[in-house]
Amino acid sequence: MNTRLSKRTMNLVLAGVMIALGTVLNFIKFLDMPYGGSITLCSMLPIMIYAYKCGTKWGLGAGLTFSVLQLLFGLDALKGISGGVVVGSILLDYILAFTVLGLAGIFRGRIQNDTAAFALGAFVSGMLRYLCSFLSGWILWGEYADVAKFPMLAGMTGNELACLYSLLYNGSYMIPEVLLTCVVGAVIMRLTGKRILGQQA
Repeated sequence: MNTRLSKRTMNLVLAGVMIALGTVLNFIKFLDMPYGGSITLCSMLPIMIYAYKCGTKWGLGAGLTFSVLQLLFGLDALKGISGGVVVGSILLDYILAFTVLGLAGIFRGRIQNDTAAFALGAFVSGMLRYLCSFLSGWILWGEYADVAKFPMLAGMTGNELACLYSLLYNGSYMIPEVLLTCVVGAVIMRLTGKRILGQQA
């Protein structure tokens, strides 16, 4: 009982540390997109590492908490739009988009190599975040599609334009962010994975 309580306490403390670290890293940006989105200094990585170490249940909880903080910092972007879009954006751009980062540990134990298991889990959870952003851009923000930024879309209109524009716009920052996160995460796991996971070297 004491061991379980101790582990629970440690998981909660670690969650707080990793959520705080992810929040700080989110402010360090290599690229800030004009209509939302950015390439950060691996701001998703702390939540992913936490999920890999502590398990999916804890990871999803940390991701959800992280999403609430991201929402609070992003409230200005939701001003002046309809109630339906606000609700949809809160769900897709924040709650779901960051909670799915807690799935980064889904391959732990299924793939024996922790570096490979983490990298694959990070890629899957990162791409799920991209999917959330894509769906939001397509369904909620399609009317704001700016063809001038992607000349190859010239001549397209309506649903087709909204879909492809969201795919390209969100991919332009999410795919580099996901790949950077996977590479840095794999290096960290390769060098210090046993220590992170509490295993003997």
